[in-house]
Amino acid sequence: MPQRHVPDTWEQGRAYERYVGRWSREVAPRFLEWLRQPPGLRWLDVGCGTGALSAAILDTCTPASVDGVEPSEGFLETAVADLGNRVTFHRADASALPLDDESADAVVSGLVLNFVHDVDTALAEMSRVAVDGGVVAGYVWDYADRMELMRWFWRAAVELDPAAAALDEGTRFDDFTPEGLTWRFASAGLVDAEAGSVEVPTRFADFDEYWSPFLGGQGVAPAYAMSLDEPARDRLRERLRELVPTGPDGSIDLVARAWTVRGLVSR
Repeated sequence: MPQRHVPDTWEQGRAYERYVGRWSREVAPRFLEWLRQPPGLRWLDVGCGTGALSAAILDTCTPASVDGVEPSEGFLETAVADLGNRVTFHRADASALPLDDESADAVVSGLVLNFVHDVDTALAEMSRVAVDGGVVAGYVWDYADRMELMRWFWRAAVELDPAAAALDEGTRFDDFTPEGLTWRFASAGLVDAEAGSVEVPTRFADFDEYWSPFLGGQGVAPAYAMSLDEPARDRLRERLRELVPTGPDGSIDLVARAWTVRGLVSR
């Protein structure tokens, strides 16, 4: 099968929610619990997407304010529809944040850093807008191991199409490990950099509930699935059905792990 180009597709908020956004909404509160910040802070959510992390901040952190920055118009539309004016949203890129120096107490980023074109510039911008002593933090999926709903997909895809291995996030983002993230934060001048992890169960009632989000075209695996012709997509679906662990009642119980990282601004 010839090599095909499949972009990182982030345009349709509701389709993304069905695929992985719903699991981000489970991970975000656990990340904030790990981050353990006091109430009354000014928060900035960089790459806020459909608003999962911003919503968790509102629900659990008693913030003074929340700003969200996101380049995708479609994702911002979903975030605004869900959160309204409780968050001040900006359409912008992580490499050029539209906020003043030292205007946020906590600057966070959920499931974004590995998709940022220039991580070093993004971290410099996140540090710039944070106050002295403020926290800069984020989390990314453990694509190589325990983001299991994707691991099973790519195992089946690569069996049928070895060229698909080049698209697998576990291969593309193999340096986004706890050690790699800590190094990046320390290299950006953040002090006391440390990494951790949070996990959530990802349960599907049956195979159709697991498979159907891959047909939404949002994210690399769904974009790959929809780039196939119908016979090839059917073969992928049936091989995945054979591989994915299924309970006696037809349910599929998997785990999603995210690596977390944080550091402090010191001027």
